[in-house]
Amino acid sequence: MSLRKRLDEAVDTGRPWTEPHQALKNTVHRSLVEELGRRGAIGAVREEIEKEVARLLDRENELLTREDRSRLIADIVDETLGYGPIDPLIRDPAITEVMVNGPNHVYFEQLGKIYTTGVRFRDDQHVMRIIEKIVAEVGRRIDESQPYVDARLPDGSRVNAIIPPLALNGPCLTIRKFSREPYTDEDLIRFGTMTPQIRDFLSACVRARLNILITGGTGSGKTTLLNVLSMFIPDAERILTIEDAAELQLKQVHWVRLETRPPNIEGRGQVTQRDLVRNTLRMRPDRIIVGEVRGGEALDMLQAMNTGHEGSLTTAHANSARDGLARVETMVLMAGMDLPSRAIREQMGSAFHLLIHTARFADGTRKVVKTAEITGMEGDIITMQDIAVFKQTGVSADGQIMGAHAFTGIRPRFYDRMKTMGINLPLEMFLG
Repeated sequence: MSLRKRLDEAVDTGRPWTEPHQALKNTVHRSLVEELGRRGAIGAVREEIEKEVARLLDRENELLTREDRSRLIADIVDETLGYGPIDPLIRDPAITEVMVNGPNHVYFEQLGKIYTTGVRFRDDQHVMRIIEKIVAEVGRRIDESQPYVDARLPDGSRVNAIIPPLALNGPCLTIRKFSREPYTDEDLIRFGTMTPQIRDFLSACVRARLNILITGGTGSGKTTLLNVLSMFIPDAERILTIEDAAELQLKQVHWVRLETRPPNIEGRGQVTQRDLVRNTLRMRPDRIIVGEVRGGEALDMLQAMNTGHEGSLTTAHANSARDGLARVETMVLMAGMDLPSRAIREQMGSAFHLLIHTARFADGTRKVVKTAEITGMEGDIITMQDIAVFKQTGVSADGQIMGAHAFTGIRPRFYDRMKTMGINLPLEMFLG
């Protein structure tokens, strides 16, 4: 039976295991762990463990339907090797996010839309055990003294967990799935995120070593777009990426990945993004890519962009392109430097060449809605001019967003810079 059908049936029936079945499942699971421990076979392959579970079920001499038996075997194996009830959701490549709001409410995101499921945990302690298993695998901890944590699954999926007393509905777990095969520019064109013409323009901007800021709301596709733009960097260049939780998947060989480190149990040993940005300046980078600026590292990033490290890329959470600039300004102030706003804005106006804003629409689609050139300062305001925008024209009868990407007819000021670097774009591209 397909996962989609199993989920649909779970939503329709919402049937958890009966108490006798749950007790049987717990008994067999304990016996399995003990048996594997005796044999030293904890790392056994899935097929071997399935056979052992079937043998232990036979030993219990319980009368089970074929469907219940198969279900019990699958659940026990998932509990032993994977992440319990949510393991099928994590394994399904079509699902992009898994959300656990306590033991009785599990959701997933697919194609930009959120669905509920009939998946259930036994109780809060069951959720806690899965959370502890995840964070232990990456050497982190979660308890009352540290009731929330960011972690990463072995496949790179990003995990956030928060537990009582902060989470009032019980332990909560959010998993942003890691795509084994990263999306390409052709994928984004097929999804309607951008057009071939916008792809060609952005590719030229990356190759011309423009400093690019990508802004957008949560889940709007910022990191995906950053990863795609990074693919346009020439193979001969030395790339350094800095992330809180490593998500970028570059294809270039000369790529150094850096990831922050949280403090240990004594509160020591923390390495922040700001520490890493400063360190990259001593590593002879051709490109510096910060997965997402969140704090004082924004100041060091701007200084790097303004002192010869051109072609750098980063993202920031914001609801609009203008808000994105305001957010970066606020983050620069978080560095603790007593700088006047005008001085910060002048730094930003000279550091960033291009701002790209992404958005997620009600139908679940993600689009590049604005591509704007940063043109400098007028008074105390950073000035921008739109190069390309997405114009929504309406919503179809089935709820799909209607509209089109279009260039505004403005030729960017850096067009001549591209030509001197041998990057030739037809002027007709910019006509609206």
